[in-house]
Amino acid sequence: MLEQLKTWDRDLLLFLNQFHSSALDGIVPYLTRTDVWIPLYVVLLYLIFKSQGKEGWFVVLGIAVSVLLTDRITSGLMKPFFERLRPSQEPSLEGLVHLVDNYKGGLYGFASSHAANTMGVAMVVFLTLRPVYRYAWLVFLWACIMSYTRIYLGVHYPGDILTGTIIGLACGYAGYRTALWSRRKWRERQAKAA
Repeated sequence: MLEQLKTWDRDLLLFLNQFHSSALDGIVPYLTRTDVWIPLYVVLLYLIFKSQGKEGWFVVLGIAVSVLLTDRITSGLMKPFFERLRPSQEPSLEGLVHLVDNYKGGLYGFASSHAANTMGVAMVVFLTLRPVYRYAWLVFLWACIMSYTRIYLGVHYPGDILTGTIIGLACGYAGYRTALWSRRKWRERQAKAA
């Protein structure tokens, strides 16, 4: 069964990775970079602090917890444990996977840290902003774009992305709950001091 799943994952990667163009080859390597999205992060922070006031720092804490968890789980535990070669590093896929500027990423790719980190952040932001902004769900569009770039570049299988997404959503929820718990404890302390 595991071999069948790997075959499906490989076939789906090759299907999705074939949709490339010279125009996208010039754009996607930038879209996959974290620093390119700084304007979006600034807007999200603005919306968080606008809706939460100074308590927005608890949301920032929740985001930090989410990223810490997702990064430790994917990069610290899963990649060294499973040692699954990225498609770009897999000898049997050489010449079959479209690579951009011969970018191959690290050696191992299961599970995707990009997918986990972005989905985790998106989950915290969404759960925080959805009561205030009806379009808060659009933050998941950013996470999906970031995740898709990894398949486009040939450095992750769809299964890496799916697993990273699940981990990210779970860790994002944990980060959100951490933010709520921290805020509640802070308010209780403030009430006792008053």
